[in-house]
Amino acid sequence: MSPWMHLPIAFAWTLLTKAPVAAAMNRSGRGYDNRNPRIQQAGLTGWGARGLAGHKNAMEAFPPLAAGLIAAIVGGVDPTTIHVLAIVWLVARGAYLALYLADVHWARSLAWGLAVASVFGMMILPALSA
Repeated sequence: MSPWMHLPIAFAWTLLTKAPVAAAMNRSGRGYDNRNPRIQQAGLTGWGARGLAGHKNAMEAFPPLAAGLIAAIVGGVDPTTIHVLAIVWLVARGAYLALYLADVHWARSLAWGLAVASVFGMMILPALSA
């Protein structure tokens, strides 16, 4: 698999983090309000509110990942290293969302840190080999 494939996979994962939010909105008693979703989302509580926060964080985390992947690929980082770092990011981000929904804040922070470290690795490795 080309290292470039991690970009659309990661973006698809980022979009999928909306699923718990949509489920919470659908279970709110009013159904999913597609006319005013942000107003409905603002009223979410519990796991729904945490799901929304996790989704927003996923959207914030994607641009640095994209920059890291591009830097690593263009910078000539070994494709196997890129694959490993990208998989670490995907697994850590999946754990992050699951831990956010479960309200396990300390472990969620560890998963977040692991994902950030993998992106930092993608960004720094080209600079170290230059």
